[in-house]
Amino acid sequence: MSSSSFNITSTSSASDIATEPDADAGAEQTRRTILIGALVTTACLGCSAPSRAGEDAPGADERPQKGDLLVFSEGDQEGKVITAADLPRGGPPVHAWPKDPKTSVVRSGSRLNEILIIRLDPAELDEQTKSRAVDGIIAYSAICSHAGCPVTAWVKSDVGDKEVFKCMCHNSEYDPRAGAQVVFGPAPRRLAALPLALVDATLSVAGNFIGKVGGQQPG
Repeated sequence: MSSSSFNITSTSSASDIATEPDADAGAEQTRRTILIGALVTTACLGCSAPSRAGEDAPGADERPQKGDLLVFSEGDQEGKVITAADLPRGGPPVHAWPKDPKTSVVRSGSRLNEILIIRLDPAELDEQTKSRAVDGIIAYSAICSHAGCPVTAWVKSDVGDKEVFKCMCHNSEYDPRAGAQVVFGPAPRRLAALPLALVDATLSVAGNFIGKVGGQQPG
C-alpha cells in the first residue's frame, strides 16, 4: 500500500515539475507578443504623425474673406499682422497672406491667396483704384495672369519712368496706380484687385478679389 502510494505521489510531482517550465515559457511568449505589439503601434503612430501635421488647417485654402487680417508671408516678420506703419509710401510692396481673425488660420494653403500690398501717393491713383484703397494702400493678387508665376519685382518700367510690378518669368509689367493694368509683356489681363479697410491702423480685407486670380488656362 505504501509503495503504491509512493509511486502515485512521485508521478504527480514529476508531472508538476514538467509543466512548470511550459507555463513559464507561455507567459514569456505572451509578454513578448504584447511588447512587440506595443512597439509596432508606437512606430505606426510615429509614421502617421508627420502626414497629419503637414495637413492644412480648415479654411487655409479658402480665398480671402471680408474681415480677414493681412500678415507678412515672408522675411523676418513672417506671420506678423501688417499695419499702415509697415508700408512706406512709394514702395516697395510687401507680400502677404490673409488670416482669419476668428480662428487665426493663415490662408496659405493655396499660392493663389498670396497678395501684393503697396502704399502710394493717393493723388497718383485713378478713381477706380482709389475706391478700393485706404490712405493710398492698395492690394492685388501676387500671381501673374500670364503663366501663373509670382510677381516679385518693383522696378522702373521698360515703357515709362514709373516703377511697376514685374513678373520676372516673362517680363509682364503691371501699373498698380491704374488697377494693375498690363503696361508691358505677354500678360493677357490685369492683376486681380483686393479691396482693403483700415481699422485702428490695422489692414483688413474689405471684399472678395475683383477679377480672375491666376494664369491663363492653356487651350
